[in-house]
Amino acid sequence: MNSLNNAENKNNTVIIVDYGSQYSKLIARRVRECNVYSEIVNPKEEYHSLANKNIRGIILSGGPAGINDLGSPKIPDWLYKFDVPILGICYGLQAIIHEQGGEVSSHQHSEYGNSKISINSNSSDKLFEDCDNNFNVWMSHGDSVTSMPEGYELLASTDSCKYAAVKSGNIYGIQFHPEVVHTENGSKIINNFVTDICDISPDWTSENFISSTVKKIKTQVQNNKVLCAISGGVDSSVTAALIHKSIGQKLVCLFVNNGLLRKNEHNEVVAKFKEANIEVEYFDASELFLSNLKNVTDPEEKRKLIGNTFISVFESFTKDNDDIKFLAQGTLYPDVIESATNDSPNAAKIKTHHNVGGLPDEMNFDLVEPLRNLFKDEVRIIGRELDLPDFLIDRQPFPGPGLAIRIMGEINSDKLELLREADWILMDEIKNHNLYKDLWQSFAVLLNTQTVGVMGDHRTYEYTIAIRAVKSEDAMTADWAKLPYEVLDSISSRITNEVKGINRVVYDITSKPPGTIEWE
Repeated sequence: MNSLNNAENKNNTVIIVDYGSQYSKLIARRVRECNVYSEIVNPKEEYHSLANKNIRGIILSGGPAGINDLGSPKIPDWLYKFDVPILGICYGLQAIIHEQGGEVSSHQHSEYGNSKISINSNSSDKLFEDCDNNFNVWMSHGDSVTSMPEGYELLASTDSCKYAAVKSGNIYGIQFHPEVVHTENGSKIINNFVTDICDISPDWTSENFISSTVKKIKTQVQNNKVLCAISGGVDSSVTAALIHKSIGQKLVCLFVNNGLLRKNEHNEVVAKFKEANIEVEYFDASELFLSNLKNVTDPEEKRKLIGNTFISVFESFTKDNDDIKFLAQGTLYPDVIESATNDSPNAAKIKTHHNVGGLPDEMNFDLVEPLRNLFKDEVRIIGRELDLPDFLIDRQPFPGPGLAIRIMGEINSDKLELLREADWILMDEIKNHNLYKDLWQSFAVLLNTQTVGVMGDHRTYEYTIAIRAVKSEDAMTADWAKLPYEVLDSISSRITNEVKGINRVVYDITSKPPGTIEWE
């Protein structure tokens, strides 16, 4: 079984030093797939905060900086104090080489994409054990090592990058990214480092996560009640199930209708939670949210406003429940990294998630976020372990801001109705063609563009719907789904015929990166 986060595990830990790479969480995820516990830390982390952990290996991530740039992050002064194997990836490799007296220079030609690596014929190192002598790797760098410090061994090269993999004792460095799916043997390389070189037993399991998390929640909340905001998605559902397992009836689940939900959504969600024997209170705040969103067009402003409004609704709800001291949320790792919070200060901010950077600075709750360091697929494993219904576990992700970030520009009731109907048709066709579980997400977006059309020999000037369908493992990267033409044809035909006000349908064929999954 895949491994999951366990914040109280003091044994067999691999730490990832985060230099701001958008892939840092992927490195942690790959380590967890080896059933080994991992934590991400800031390069500025103090030694004393790590000394009580049983650190068995260290991985240095990539990052957007250049090691020769003024003020660029360097390796931590505690890096070698643990006397454990070290793996530097991309910028991590360059930071080690620079610190030890080697040279890193601007690459004559920046490398972004696939490259063929060749393992040194004289090398039989454990890092590449069971790998082919030649295979594709994913490069993403502008600088590269041009001179190695004394005592380093060359392990592998590409045509344009001589020092693609090097080592000295138990210190390893690679210029490519083994954490991304585009690198062949990438998972094997990380597994070789973690289990063979670091000599860590793969004994970190979902059962251990549940057990330790239940204890942690009990310790945190004591005899107080916890308000859990649920949306029907797997994140909030698993959060609710974990807290219910921890404190039973002291959990208060609240489903807030923010007026930005899909067709029939609130009825379906409340009914499914009752099937799972978890009582849910329903609160309709749609008028408040829509009033607050009036004339708002900026995506970041939408997200922050929605986050603030949610908190005001929760605080209003608890005025008659003064023993509710905690607010539970299904915050995940991708939410944290994309919002560039204090957990990942070197990362570029992509967008504010309403439940992370979108929260107000001051609120009358302490947060309970048991899934904060997990990815979506890990959360689904936990959900199955807790016997949640398939409807909740397998549900495609739906953003907390709801349809607000799927309507370009200003939001109003008429636009929401158009989008709800179009989105319902899209989902109906996806399910009818048995594609739902094959896709990470599939949804409709209402553009703020009207175009000329013709219907029944009459001119129309109506809105455009964009269809978005992607495949992904963790939402950090995603590929657009190659839906069959007949499916796209059916979706387009139904939307333009059944939704009055839509006369054009387009399909988004952008992957992530460069685009994000959501449009705002």
